Amino acid sequence: MWLSAAEIALESEREQLGSWVPVALSLGIAAWFALPGPWSWAVWMAGCCGFAIASLMLAAGSRMQRAFLLIAIAAALGCALMWGKALLMGERPITRAAFVEVRGRVLAVNTIQAQDMVRLIVAPEPRRTDLPERIRVNVKNIDMVSGLGPGALLSFRSRLMPPAPPAVPGAYDFAQRAYFMGIGASGRALAPIHIIEPAVPASVAIRQRLSDHILARLGGGEGAIAATLATGDTGAISQADADAMRRSGLAHLLSISGLHVSAMIGGVIFLLLRIFALSRRLALRLPLLAVAAGGGALAGVGYTLLTGAEVPTVRSCVAALLVLAGLALGRDSIGIRLIAAGAIVVLVLWPESLVGPSFQMSFMAVIVLVSLSEAQWFRRLTMARDEARWRKWLRALTALFITGLAVEAALMPIALYHFHQSGMLGAFANLIAIPLTTFVVMPAEAAALFLDIVGLGAPLWWIVGKALGLLLVVAHFAAAQSAGVVAVPGFSDGPFVAALMGLLWVMLWRTRVRLLGLVPLGLGSVLILLAPAPDILVTGDGRHMAVRGSDGRMMLLRGRAGDYVRDTLGSVAGEGLPMSGADADAMPALAESPQARCNPELCAVDVQDGGRSWRILATRSAQRVPWKAFVKDCANADIVVSDRRLPRGCIPRWLKLDRAALSRSGGAAIYLGSRTITTVRPSGDTHPWIVPPAVYVPHTKSASSDDAFRDDTARPKASPQTPPQL
Repeated sequence: MWLSAAEIALESEREQLGSWVPVALSLGIAAWFALPGPWSWAVWMAGCCGFAIASLMLAAGSRMQRAFLLIAIAAALGCALMWGKALLMGERPITRAAFVEVRGRVLAVNTIQAQDMVRLIVAPEPRRTDLPERIRVNVKNIDMVSGLGPGALLSFRSRLMPPAPPAVPGAYDFAQRAYFMGIGASGRALAPIHIIEPAVPASVAIRQRLSDHILARLGGGEGAIAATLATGDTGAISQADADAMRRSGLAHLLSISGLHVSAMIGGVIFLLLRIFALSRRLALRLPLLAVAAGGGALAGVGYTLLTGAEVPTVRSCVAALLVLAGLALGRDSIGIRLIAAGAIVVLVLWPESLVGPSFQMSFMAVIVLVSLSEAQWFRRLTMARDEARWRKWLRALTALFITGLAVEAALMPIALYHFHQSGMLGAFANLIAIPLTTFVVMPAEAAALFLDIVGLGAPLWWIVGKALGLLLVVAHFAAAQSAGVVAVPGFSDGPFVAALMGLLWVMLWRTRVRLLGLVPLGLGSVLILLAPAPDILVTGDGRHMAVRGSDGRMMLLRGRAGDYVRDTLGSVAGEGLPMSGADADAMPALAESPQARCNPELCAVDVQDGGRSWRILATRSAQRVPWKAFVKDCANADIVVSDRRLPRGCIPRWLKLDRAALSRSGGAAIYLGSRTITTVRPSGDTHPWIVPPAVYVPHTKSASSDDAFRDDTARPKASPQTPPQL
C-alpha cells in the first residue's frame, strides 16, 4: 500500500527528481569529511552499492526504483570523488614547527591593508623534501622591499608551522582549507627579505592593479567596499566595517556571487542591445538578443576570472551561462534544475567546497529565490498589471522584503553553525542595501571605471562614495541593535544536517509531500537554539582556557589574550562576536574573579554545575613549580589544564588536559552538567590534513620528566611562590 502511495507521489514530482542528484552527491562528500578514515569511507561506499542493489528488487522501471538507484550511486560517487581528490590534489602539512631558510618563487600576492601586511604564496625553488610545494607567509608592510610581486624569486628566514587546526571545537579549520589549497605550511617572513630576481612590473595582477586604482580614487571604507565589489578583494575592509556587514546580514554583498554577476551580465546585455539597435541594418539582420547574450556571457566569464573564481562566483557564472543559453534558444531556463546543474558542476570540480559556508549559503539563497519565484502566490504578487505607480512600488518593496526575510531565515542555520551568530535585521537592511547596490553602486562604479580611461570618472566616483557611505550607515545601525543578532554556542552536526535536509525537502518538492520536511526542520532548529553552552573551553595548545563564571560570562586564563582568541572562544561559547572596539572586559581575566585563586604559576577556580562543585587547576607560566605541592593540588582538582606536559604524578580526579593529551585530541569543550567532552580531533581521525601527535620519549633520571616541575625532596625550591591551595 505504502509503495503504491510513494510511487504516485514520485510520479507527481517527476520533474523535481533530478534536483536531488546534487543532494545525494553532497551526502557522499559530507560522509567523507564526517567519517574518520579509509575503512569507514569504504564501508560507506559499499553500503551505498548495497542499497543500489537492493533497489533493483523494486518494480522494474518504477519511479521509486530509479530514484533510489540514482541516489545510492550518486552518494557512493560523492565519497569516491572526494577521496580521490584528497589523494591527488591535497598537500600534506609539515609535521612540526621549524625555523628554515626559504628560497622560493612568489606565486600570488594578497595585500591586506586593514592589517598592514601582505600575504604571499611561495613555491620553494629548488624543490625540497623538507618543505611542501607551497607555503603561505605574511610580510609586514615595514619589511616590504621593492621588486616583491608575483614571479619574484626571493629568500628569507621564517618560522614555519603546520596550518592551524580549529582552536576549539566549532572554530574555523584553516588546516582543512589549506590542504586543498595546496598549502602545507604557514608563517611570517622575517626581515631582511632578499630579492634574487625582482618581479616584472607587467606581471602584477590586473585584479590588484584595479583594486589599487579604485582605492586611489575613493578612500576610506567606501573605497574598500568599492574595490571588493569590482575585484572580490576584501583585504582593505576594516575590521569594524566587516563586523557591521556581518552582524547586519549584509555580508553577502562582499562575496561576489549571483547579485554581482547578474548585475554585470544584465548591464552588458542592456548596453549591447541599445548600441546594436542604433543600426537599422544590424537590428534587422542579426538576432540581437542572442548576440547580446553572447557578449553578456563573455563579460560574466571575465568578471568571474577577475574576481578570483571563488565558489559563489563560479556557481553564479555557470547558472548565468545556462540562462543565457536558454534565452538564445528562446526557452525559459530559470528553475531548480538549473541550480542543480550548477551545483553538480561545482561539486565535481571542487567537492571540498561543500563543507564551507560560501557554497552552502550561495546555493541555499538561490534555491530560496527560485522556489519563491515558482510559488503561485508570489507570482500573483509580482506579476505585471495596469495600476498606479505607487502600487507597483509598494508591491515591489513587499516582494523584496518577503524575499529578504525568506533568505535570512533559510541562511540562519548555516550562519549559526559556522559563525555561531546570525543577524535578525537582515531583511530590513537588505530593503535598502540590495536596490542601492544593484541600481546605483554597481552601474555607477562600472561607468566611473570606463570614464577613467579619459579622466572623466570623478563625478561618478562621488556618487559611488555617497551611496556606499549610506550602505555603511545602514550596516552599522543594524549591527548596533542588541536585538539584531542571535548567538548560540557551538553545536553538533546532527541538528544542522536535520535543519538543512528539512529546508531542502520543503523547497525542492512541489506537492503537499513537501510539508513532511517541516518535521526535521523544526526538530533541528529547536536543537540548535537549545544547544548547551560549554562550561570550559581549552585551545589545542593548552595556553588559553575560558571558564564560565557564576554570572554566566566566560573568563580567560590569560587576560592579555589577543582579539582572535577572544573572538574565537567567545563565539563558540555562545557570547557572539563583539563589534570591533567593543568593551575589552567582555571576557575578563580569570585572576580577577572571586571564584579563582591565582599566582604567577597556577590558577585554581571552583565552578558550580550539575549539582556539585568542580575544581579546575591550570598552569599559566613556564616557571618551575614545587613538586609535592603541585602533585597534592592535582589530586584535589577535578580537571587540570596545562600547555606543558604534566608529570605522571599529577593525577586529577577526572580529567588531565596537558600538552601530551591535547596533541592527540586538539582543543576541547567541556560540559560539566552532562560530564561530556567534545574535542577537535575525534579518536581514530586520519584525514590527511591532521598532523600526527609527536611521540614523547620520557626521561629516566627523575620521577618528573618535565624540567618545569622539580621534586623538592631532591632540589631546593626555585621560587618562594606557593601554589594556590584548593
